[in-house]
Amino acid sequence: MSKKHILLSHKKNVLDLLSEAEMLRYRSIDCLMNVNTKLLPVQGELLEYAERYRRLVKKSNYLTAIRSDITFAVSVVSQFLSAPRTIHLGTIIRILRYLKNALVRGLLYSDHRHTRVVGFSDVDWA
Repeated sequence: MSKKHILLSHKKNVLDLLSEAEMLRYRSIDCLMNVNTKLLPVQGELLEYAERYRRLVKKSNYLTAIRSDITFAVSVVSQFLSAPRTIHLGTIIRILRYLKNALVRGLLYSDHRHTRVVGFSDVDWA
């Protein structure tokens, strides 16, 4: 990072989340999630401790503000907060392993002349 660049990242938040989930020793992965994966509300067994799942999903949702690459996957696992199952927990663990692989990714701003942040999204693209 230099005086001409600003990098917004959630490196500390990701490390804290991995630590809370006891995943610091897990191997990282390159691929987040297959977009053709279909998670259903009746797959797998119900989680005995659903609060852990809910906490991991909520904290991952916070990371989507800067890490737009995980937005789709986090939105999928967010659908199962009321009755999470083992397969859903496996998916959030996969998201965290992906985040571990890319700790320093974020938004890079390289021009300080502009003080306004403008973003665009094509929600009809899919």
